Amino acid sequence: LGVNMQAVQLPVLISVLCVPPDLREIVFVIQSQSNSFHVRQAERRRADLLEQAQSLTEKPPVVLLLHNLSDNEGDWSILPLLPYLSQSFGKNSSWIVFLEEETNVKMTKLVQVLGKFDQNKEWFLGKPLHDEESTIIHHYAFAENPSVFKYPDFSAAWALSIPLVVRLANKVRDEPLKSDFTIDLKHEVALYIWENGKGQHLTAVPELCTEPDDSPQAQHCATTLRSLPPLCGEPVSADDVFVAVKTCKKFHSERVPVVKKTWEKDALFLEYYSDHADPSIPTINLGVPNTERGHCGKTFAILKRFLSDDVPKTNWLLIVDDDTLISLPRLQVLLSCYDPFEPVCLGERYGYGLSQGGYSYITGGGGMVFSREAVVRLLKSGCKCYSNDAPDDMVLGMCLNALGLPVTHSPLFHQARPEDYARDFLAHQVPVSFHKHWNIDPIAVFNKWLKDDLRTTTAGGLNKSTKTEL
Repeated sequence: LGVNMQAVQLPVLISVLCVPPDLREIVFVIQSQSNSFHVRQAERRRADLLEQAQSLTEKPPVVLLLHNLSDNEGDWSILPLLPYLSQSFGKNSSWIVFLEEETNVKMTKLVQVLGKFDQNKEWFLGKPLHDEESTIIHHYAFAENPSVFKYPDFSAAWALSIPLVVRLANKVRDEPLKSDFTIDLKHEVALYIWENGKGQHLTAVPELCTEPDDSPQAQHCATTLRSLPPLCGEPVSADDVFVAVKTCKKFHSERVPVVKKTWEKDALFLEYYSDHADPSIPTINLGVPNTERGHCGKTFAILKRFLSDDVPKTNWLLIVDDDTLISLPRLQVLLSCYDPFEPVCLGERYGYGLSQGGYSYITGGGGMVFSREAVVRLLKSGCKCYSNDAPDDMVLGMCLNALGLPVTHSPLFHQARPEDYARDFLAHQVPVSFHKHWNIDPIAVFNKWLKDDLRTTTAGGLNKSTKTEL
């Protein structure tokens, strides 16, 4: 009976103890990027938050753009940022709320939701995701039961109470961050906070949602997502994208036919680069011997060829592996938001040694997109491979970091297979790419996840008339 009484009384206790925080006690951190399109998106989100706040209080909350907070390129990995947040806001604030540039916030509702939790205690709040099976992108964590570990969907926003921020900041200061690679940030942040079971678990908050903002199911939500991805103008024309496929002789009969049966038809300018010239495909031998790993020599030969008179002149270069599955029409829609006359390097962003002054890079399997200006600057800098089998994506990341050029992240590119990502995470995406043929039927995966004509998509429709005015 005592246990039952406790269960009945607990919500009453919480409602007595916890009152909605003053807006000035909430610090919003928009997980922004320095590319001009993303800056405009983040500034629009900040303006919306401040406008909502103005109707509720005379004193606005603090709204920060993450990419502006310091010169540390690795701030996007969040953990190196915690000492700054603790020092700046540890005394006068109650919550740090993180959100992505596309996350819509209903300010009144969010304040009510935060008011349910005692701000003097440690809280890690979010919309929980979990893995259906152990996956390489999470280093096969919790292999026996991967669904037991919950991590937040950043698109729904997530929050840390100040007591937790202060404790984590002290930990970051006192103990060097151990992980060399940052691969899936939301999972790695949750692991760090969890501290092998001794730390804070993610608390599920049903009002943090990824429902479309116009959905009837979104009425109870404090956060929602726009129902369609942005379209910033007409999709980039197929004749403005040059596609380079990296392959080798041993995969000519195994992987190249998959490309030909799925997405090759959507490319106007496409070349296959191999260690063996096969006129039946056809493949081009760039004079770089095949390597079992790395492929840096081949990638840099592709960059040089892109700027030569040997190929049509286009504003965009896409480099993919022969086991990359990609929707070129969706990529053309996405590229409508980017300025090809800026040095744009776009794809799924990973990090190496970010807490020790490392660098970000685009992971190659999901597809690497470069504007012509980015390729010009890369090659003009004298950047080159230290060996033919060096990891091309990481060498490019080092070069971009040395040049001060940003790596621009899109979660629509995927280094792994659909089953390597949480189902709820993919449910609100219109993915651009997946990678690997391992233990899947790649043609079936393409047909399920990537095949469309810009009007029908896995996420329920991509409408040409939905324009983001920029």
